[in-house]
Amino acid sequence: MSSRTIEVSDETYNLIKDQLNEEETIDVSELEEFVGQKLFIRTVTYHAVGKVVKKIGKLWELKDASWVADSGKFSNAIKNGKLDEVEVVGQMWLNTDTIVDVFPWKHSLPKETK
Repeated sequence: MSSRTIEVSDETYNLIKDQLNEEETIDVSELEEFVGQKLFIRTVTYHAVGKVVKKIGKLWELKDASWVADSGKFSNAIKNGKLDEVEVVGQMWLNTDTIVDVFPWKHSLPKETK
């Protein structure tokens, strides 16, 4: 049996993946592996959410980024994408030395400050 490839948008992929309830495996042996991923990032002093578009030395460049002032109940934020207080900042650079942990963000990135 031959294999076939179908290209779909990120949004369609997330809808299909959520319906199948399968976990996506991400290789994180190098910080470059996060490029292209949407992440919720906790640093030593703040939280952010955005899409990593480039690694420059010790910096990640994020697009469609937001500073998260209050995630609300954390498990709900990760599971449902609901953030209580967020400020959209657009483009940002994050020093990877300050990262405490990261979580895949399987939701649309915030478009409005609230």
